[in-house]
Amino acid sequence: MPFTFIGTVLVWLLTRNVTKALSVLMVDFSCALKLAMPVTVLSAIREANAYGITVKGGKFLEKTAAANTIVFDKTGTLTKANPTVHSVVSFCEKSPDELLRIAACLEEHFPHSIANAVVRAAKEKQLEHEEMHTKVEYVVAHGVKSTIDGAEVLIGSYHFIFEDMGAAVPLGTEQRLLAISKEYSRLYLSIDGWLAAVICIEDPLREEAPAVVARLRGLGFENIVMMTGDSKHTAAAIAERVGVDRYYAEVLPEEKARFVLEEKARGNTVVMIGDGVNDSPALSSADVGVAISNGAAIAREIADVTISENDLGSMLTLRKLSTAMMKRIHRNYRAIISINSGLIVLGVTGLVQPTATAMLHNASTLGIGLLSTKRLLTEKQQNA
Repeated sequence: MPFTFIGTVLVWLLTRNVTKALSVLMVDFSCALKLAMPVTVLSAIREANAYGITVKGGKFLEKTAAANTIVFDKTGTLTKANPTVHSVVSFCEKSPDELLRIAACLEEHFPHSIANAVVRAAKEKQLEHEEMHTKVEYVVAHGVKSTIDGAEVLIGSYHFIFEDMGAAVPLGTEQRLLAISKEYSRLYLSIDGWLAAVICIEDPLREEAPAVVARLRGLGFENIVMMTGDSKHTAAAIAERVGVDRYYAEVLPEEKARFVLEEKARGNTVVMIGDGVNDSPALSSADVGVAISNGAAIAREIADVTISENDLGSMLTLRKLSTAMMKRIHRNYRAIISINSGLIVLGVTGLVQPTATAMLHNASTLGIGLLSTKRLLTEKQQNA
């Protein structure tokens, strides 16, 4: 608008012709810009919602279109959100079912996909578990700590059980621990400082994950990373099958967030995808935080975008939609500048009266605004 007023005054000073000066004033670039751009963004957000994607603001679509780095959490994101207990290996005199019952008693307090798997397995075996324990302490990204019948009971990651809490493997059972298949994620249970059980979790890979990762690379993501709190063996196996560029295992929530911030400091635009409490710091640190819809409530609250849990392919749709939105915005901008500049030239040269240029200006503004409401992706583009 300042440029419009400046142009009007300059034309009047140069020509001393009020009609020619009015022809600049009557054709205002800002009208079309202020109408077409928000309409395009709102149209993109509405279309994303139709695909099961919730976007909290247009700036996150803009950032998604510009992103060159994408970071995946593993559990519940690249793998399915419903892991299952494959087996329970006992390292003490208690039976596997009794150890599963204890584990479920502790894990039922915390909404995490692996904790849910333990509780579900106990329920399927009809293992009733009353509140046997004292107050439960949840150590984020590590595990659960409590007391049962005066004995300290811990359940969580290898790092938490053995390195942080100093638990030991009972003598003579070392080979049994080494013999557990590396294809399973592991949950460790210790009682009074001794390993009591290893719960093997089958965490199946999403069938679409390798194809989605490959197509994301084709859509311009130069750096595809997987981060997980799982062991290096499990992470390596999943990373190889999915085809990510890099992976990091046994990472803590603050390490995920630090990695995101370091990538941003290098000038990269980062999208982070996760579903758990542990992912929340990284989701809030990323340029665009994407949560899985059936993930932890805090992850959904913090995230900028929420996608359906049923298909990781929503990320492809989000990228395509964001790119299409930015292309339309740039196309609209060029059209608005060209049309209105032409109308000003016609008015200043006296070829068209100000009333006519005003009408043509308003008609073009309305037309561009209406075109901005059209779908951004055709069915063919969405499925490509």
